[in-house]
Amino acid sequence: MGYRQYIIFANTADERGESLYQLDRRRARVFTMTRLVMKFGGVSVADGARLRGVAELVSGFRPDNEVVVVTSALQGVTDQLLECARASAKDGRVDDVTAFIGRLTERHNQAIDEAIKSPQIRAEVRAEVARKLSNLEKAYIGICYLGELTARSIDYISSFGEQLAAPILSGAFRDLGMDSRHYTGGDAGIITNSDYGNARPLEKTYELIAERLTPIRGVPIVTGFIAQDEKGVITTLGRGGSDFSASIIGSAIGADEIWFWKETPGVLTTDPKIEPSAKTIPSISYVEAMELSYFGAKVLHPRAIEPAIKKGIPVRVKCTFDPQSPGTRIVKDELNQNGIIKAVTISSNVALLTISGAEMIGTPGVAAQVFTALARAGVNIIMISQGSSEANISVVVEDKHLDKAVEALQRDLPKEMVREISQNRDVTAVAIVGSGMVGTPGVAGRLFNAMGRAGVNVQMISQGSSEHNISFVVDSGDAKRAVQEIHLEFGLNQGWAGGSGGETS
Repeated sequence: MGYRQYIIFANTADERGESLYQLDRRRARVFTMTRLVMKFGGVSVADGARLRGVAELVSGFRPDNEVVVVTSALQGVTDQLLECARASAKDGRVDDVTAFIGRLTERHNQAIDEAIKSPQIRAEVRAEVARKLSNLEKAYIGICYLGELTARSIDYISSFGEQLAAPILSGAFRDLGMDSRHYTGGDAGIITNSDYGNARPLEKTYELIAERLTPIRGVPIVTGFIAQDEKGVITTLGRGGSDFSASIIGSAIGADEIWFWKETPGVLTTDPKIEPSAKTIPSISYVEAMELSYFGAKVLHPRAIEPAIKKGIPVRVKCTFDPQSPGTRIVKDELNQNGIIKAVTISSNVALLTISGAEMIGTPGVAAQVFTALARAGVNIIMISQGSSEANISVVVEDKHLDKAVEALQRDLPKEMVREISQNRDVTAVAIVGSGMVGTPGVAGRLFNAMGRAGVNVQMISQGSSEHNISFVVDSGDAKRAVQEIHLEFGLNQGWAGGSGGETS
């Protein structure tokens, strides 16, 4: 980890008239200061009491660290904002908007009272929240009269959750005696394209953030999830957007680490609801983290750490309710000492498609035609497998995309080539992830022997050439048993004293 070193002198000269260079060494204090970006969301910012808790938690890391805080909306607010927007476009009832704004005002005023003790700071924050709510109400009324809800309007409406939370959190810091200013993502310098709902930062973003947030004064509070395009129109960063915001900011200001504060103790070996003996993984690589996220782990969205990866900045997942716990550190280098595999995860909202036909054998470009048809229909392929006979191709897609995937394949593939397109919604994708698999023989054998002992039928298998994961498809009713058996087979329930299940990697 890179640190910034500071020398703090009590005075330029002491009371006896000594020069700076004659100053006694005990009059100077040398220490290392770490620059951190901390993102809070979910239960961590559920209400005013939790916002106060965030301010108190962060204060424990200062003044020996520089901290920039990224915040999400109060828990559930964004969903409520969008629900009201859809109802406004559909029904156009202004009275319903007024009632909703009243409830939103009451909730945020209560949060202000819980988070801030100073009457003066309370009054300042309350006035700012009221101004934002007034703008929100006007937007809703416009939607009522127009009777339509555009992608641009959705981004504008959904941005208010963070816009309302940030002033309250900043006020809580000021109430504790720390200097603090709040920024929207756009104010902080996150400039994106105009792809509303799924915007991407432009390259100049990184320079702008560095200009606007550094040198760091006090504790800046930045809204996660939201940004703005080059015209100043509000955009949002899509799913995992708040984590993405923190990663962008950390990359721009040269953070030493980026911390995601969650309700969980870190990245776990599996879902503890499936296997109660799941353990926290102390350290994993960027590649492993992204594989886990892609295959269903909910702690991080796959793209959330992309900006950190580019700069090689470590990312840490910590638990808000156990701040002393080190959590999971995500780093560039792959660490194999923790066993062959690190974790097992599942994706349950998937469906299996199999395209088969004797005429597919030896016909060039069949896979290309399948991919092209699905791409045109906007269907993302999660997994693919093709037998050596070339008589069939199996793909796994999101369950919600199954119908249009089948329709696209039936429409675009030559009828004389494809005999059947079968589908199965009652499946779950299971993946094991770990850099220890690279070059280690027998991993797949152990995995599928374990499935055989557990009586789990494997319908499809896929492994990338990187060897960081093996994924396969089973009946949904067998998924829990599969995860538990894998967890036991590879010793993941033993923690990280070894975790290799009797083998070394």
